[in-house]
Amino acid sequence: MNLERLVTMANDIGGFFGGEPTAEERIAGVSNHLAKFWDPRMRRQILAYAREGGADLSDHVRAAVLRLTVPPNT
Repeated sequence: MNLERLVTMANDIGGFFGGEPTAEERIAGVSNHLAKFWDPRMRRQILAYAREGGADLSDHVRAAVLRLTVPPNT
């Protein structure tokens, strides 16, 4: 999938959870959403981007993405 689109989608999800009262709740909400609803290929791609710095990800989205565990390519 297009990386720019994944970043936009992840930041949109981050915006949804942006109203949570604590940073931990924002991060957990985004991470849980990505783990439940994103295809492993999408998670692998956004995780690689975040590990390279993820410049266009909001802070709590980057933190959430870095928590993801992704199965190896099969």
